[in-house]
Parts: sequence; C-alpha cells; structure tokens
Amino acid sequence: MIRSEVPQFIPCRLILLVVLAVACVGELPGQTPAPQTEPARGVQQQQPTKPIPPPEEPKGDVKITPRQAEELFHSVDEILAFDSKETGLSIRHEVKRKLTSRDEVVSYLTKHLNDEDTQRLRRSELVLKKFGLLPRDFNLETFLVALLREEVAGYYDPKTKTVNLLDWVPIEEQEPVMAHELTHALQDQDVNLQKWMKRGEKDLAEIKKDPTPADIENDEMDNAREAVLEGQAQAMMFQYAIAPTGHSIATSPELVGAMEEESLTGTPSTKVFNDAPIFLKESLTFPYSYGLDFVLKVLQKGGKARAFAGILGNPPHTTRQIMQPETYLAGEKIAPMQVPDFKRDFKDYQKFDIGAMGEFDVAVLVEQYVGKRISKQIYPEWRGGYYYAAKSKKDSAAPLALLYVSRWSSATTAAQFAGIYAHSLSQRYKKATEAGEAQAPALSASKNDETAPPPLDGRHTWSTEDGVVLIEQKGDTVFITESLDDNTSAALEKEVLNSQATASE
Repeated sequence: MIRSEVPQFIPCRLILLVVLAVACVGELPGQTPAPQTEPARGVQQQQPTKPIPPPEEPKGDVKITPRQAEELFHSVDEILAFDSKETGLSIRHEVKRKLTSRDEVVSYLTKHLNDEDTQRLRRSELVLKKFGLLPRDFNLETFLVALLREEVAGYYDPKTKTVNLLDWVPIEEQEPVMAHELTHALQDQDVNLQKWMKRGEKDLAEIKKDPTPADIENDEMDNAREAVLEGQAQAMMFQYAIAPTGHSIATSPELVGAMEEESLTGTPSTKVFNDAPIFLKESLTFPYSYGLDFVLKVLQKGGKARAFAGILGNPPHTTRQIMQPETYLAGEKIAPMQVPDFKRDFKDYQKFDIGAMGEFDVAVLVEQYVGKRISKQIYPEWRGGYYYAAKSKKDSAAPLALLYVSRWSSATTAAQFAGIYAHSLSQRYKKATEAGEAQAPALSASKNDETAPPPLDGRHTWSTEDGVVLIEQKGDTVFITESLDDNTSAALEKEVLNSQATASE
C-alpha cells in the first residue's frame, strides 16, 4: 500500500484521531436515531493546497483539576473491567495511568518522528503526488505534525504499558476516550502489540532484493492490522457510550451508523483535518470507520470471541478483507500477482519506492477523479495491484517514473478502470494529448455529476509535460507506465502482460 497513512510513519500508531470519535458522545439520544444518509457528491477535483502551517497554540486551555484527575484514575479499573467483559479479553495485569500535558505530547510526537520516518514521508509524498493524490505543492511532513497536535485526545503507549490521559481534554470526554484506549491495553496484554504490529512493518523500498509476489500480497498487512486495533477500540468506545441506554452495538446498526457518521465529520476545531486532501482524509479515517464496520460484521456473524480474540489470533492481511468482511469470513484466497524482474528491466533507473496498490488505494483514487458512487461500484472488483517508482540514473532532474499494474474481476471492469485512469490525466497534467490522428486531449473532468467515463480497452498513449503515459488493458489486467523511456516501458509491457496472460490460463 502507498505509505500514506499517519500510522505508517509515526511509531506511536495507536494515538491518532480518537478525538474525532468523541464528538458524538455527549449528544446520544435515549432512543435509536434515524440513520443519516450521505449527501451525493460530485467529482472532487484536487485543488492545489499550500503547505499547512502548524496550528496556533490553543488559548485558555481549561486544565482538569487534581481532584478530577484522581477520579479519572479511579475510573480506569472500572472501564478496563467493562472493556474486558464486552470483548472477552482477559485482564492480565494492572494498566499504568498518567496525566499528560500538551507540551509532553508534542515532545513525544516530535521524538518519534525520526530521520527514518522523515525519509519515508518524503518518498511517499512524491509517489502520492505522481498519482495526483496530493497537490504538487503540498508539504506532508508539516501537515502530519500539525494534525497530530490538533487531533490527539489520549493514547496508550505499548512500550511503557501506560494509558495517557490528557489534562486539557474536558472531563466529560475522558471516559469514552479511556474505553477506546484501554481496549488497546487489553489487546496488548493478549498479543503484545509491538510484536504483533511489527509483522506488517516490512518496507519494500528498503530491502535490497526485489520483492516477491508474496511480499506484494502482504504489503497491506500493517494497514489491515491497524484497522483491527482501531476498529475494536471504536467498538468499545461506542458500546461504553450507549450502554446506559440499554442498546448494544451488535443489534443497533442504525444507532452505530449515526454515531459513526457524526464521529468522522470534522468540526470548526479540526481545521487541519478539514483542509486535508481527499486521500489523506480517507486514509486517516480508514482504520476507524472501515475497522469498526469490519469488527461489527464479524461480531454479528461469529460472536464476541471471534470478533476480538479470534481476529487478533487470525488477523486479516489486506484492505479488501477489511472493506469487505465477507471475504475474510469466507476465507477468500486471491492468487498473488506475478511481478517482473525489476532490477533487470529498470537497469537505467534507481529504485525509489514499491508496494501494493490495494483495494483501499484504488477506492480513493477512483473517488477523487469520478466520485464516491462510482468508487463504491468498482472497488469490490479489484483483484490485485502493485506500483514501482524509480528515478533515472542518467538524468537526476527527470520526473519520477512509474509502473502501475492492476488486476480486476473481468476484462469489462479492467476497461472501466482504464477509462477512469485516463480520465484523471487532464487533472494531473497541464497537458495530456493522446497519440493518434485526432490528437485528442485526455477526457476533461466533469464537475457537476458522477458520470463514469467511457471504458478504455486496448493500448493508448498520451504525451505530457512529464513524458509519455501508456495505458493498456489486456484481459483482466491494466498496465500503466508514466515518464519511462520507450525501451524500458516496452520491455515491461511485454513481460508483465505475457506473465499475466499465462497466469490467467
């Protein structure tokens, strides 16, 4: 998966965005509200975004009193017992607790954004910009620091085994936050979160050997595991909030849906999040929204034991399994995609980044260029994908080169995706002219509706200010290169499409 999500870059991966899920707690009705429907969206073009400055320091923070802090510390054990009962995860030892100031949180976050994380950020930023998922003048590192300062509402630190309560968060919001964070403490006592999450931390761009098909298949493992952890924690936060009403998250889907919708909507106080590009908003909320839906589906189908200890013992490893829980429950197996000999084919290039292009990635890519409605129609048809980004050895000023291969459920859906990708070129490049007699420009973007662009089958090329873009649909496969020289592109085209044709026979 493209290294886009904040947890990919910050080791304190368990502390993010809890505040977004707290917003609805104070307004819970005594009865199940009507579900909220999502307003129709038109095509969402990515407008250029200036680098986001750090948020101003809040003025007049209201600190909780020592007496309130003492009451909070006493409630930790009570809420931990609640979480244990609801999840079935055992309390093996007491959880340490600490009241933390804003300065201490900022120091903690800054400390953990080390040189390796910064290098990863910059690499990811260029790849995301190549796909058009970030504006070209966007500063990802500045954005993330600003976001973390704005959004954090509490966190569990698996290294010190401590739940950190923040002294500036209003007292009435602290208990739901604890229900979330103490779920992480129970998860940690069950599987050791540092070891459990480390299984998915392999960075394919850093390994010396070319990745194997299995490496590509497992590249989303950390994203899937992150969704499990946050989905379970969200489930317990919502269950704690509605427990006084007599409702259960397993049997009140309308109530949970309304709470979830409200919890993931930005407020005037979440300015950094509100101004974020589409891809980052979706990436940031993915483990909380899709993770919660995944856990609820497993809870409804398999009961408490399977939804908590069962998932931790047998976690999903792709975003497809998170987004479509039925594929996880059914034990769906998708054959790994064959990959080319990257070192041989890219002999004139230096590897820059590589990874899976998973179901979540294509869902947001399609949403950005043609809207959410079409995205929801096509992303379930995804059956595999990867990208390889490289820098020219001969010309350091050359644009980043890209290979992107995706596989779909049928030739029809492959052609649909190829058409959508071609449709994106006019938004990503100043000039994108298709080769051929008519010299037609790339399809212009519609701003008023979510009409799907026409399918694109066969082989097509465009000239852009960054070089040639090649899109070829063959059977269930879409082959794409951008800014590669003709010889390299031709060699990859032959190898990839022949191997995919052989694999599908």
